[in-house]
Amino acid sequence: MSGSLVSPATRQRVRDLATPIATALGRLGLTPNALTLIGFVGTFVAAWAAAGQWWLAAGILVLVFGIFDLFDGTLARATGRASRFGAFLDSTLDRAGEAVIYLGIVVGCLGAGYVLGAVLAPAAMAAAFMVSYARAKAESLGFESGSGMANVGLAPREVRIVILALGLLTAGGASLDALGLALGLIAVLATVTTVQRILHIRAQSREG
Repeated sequence: MSGSLVSPATRQRVRDLATPIATALGRLGLTPNALTLIGFVGTFVAAWAAAGQWWLAAGILVLVFGIFDLFDGTLARATGRASRFGAFLDSTLDRAGEAVIYLGIVVGCLGAGYVLGAVLAPAAMAAAFMVSYARAKAESLGFESGSGMANVGLAPREVRIVILALGLLTAGGASLDALGLALGLIAVLATVTTVQRILHIRAQSREG
């Protein structure tokens, strides 16, 4: 039992919806790796908005480029251009982009005098990275193949993106507590997800 908030069936429905858009981008001459790089550049724009305390814009950009992240893999599968390098590049730049956004939030929170947010953002980032590391290590050791580990745990990447975007969208005004709540929630849920993945792999190792 994965315990994930996003079922494999939901993932497949989202991929099906993304396929026409991804193939349309492909017809414009964009390759899967080009889409990966465009999405990565977009995270810098979102981080810049967060650093400038333009929270609403940052939230919209995080959501937009979080959705955009679907298109590279979808295009690769739809056109038969999936490659190990493409998967590696996508995963690596996802982590780098995530770090950039959280660092932008730290700068924005410090500029706004919201120290709690500046503390919670690195905590959320570290917890999120542990989720990704658990998956990568499990797959490298042969415990899971394909996207199996993506279905394990409460807060995979897409859940964290939605929570972060909602926190940014509702931030501002006299209080940044909504953002702080989102960051704290990500830190907790990502930590729980890492534990779930550890237990999942322990069960597999005993079966072996």
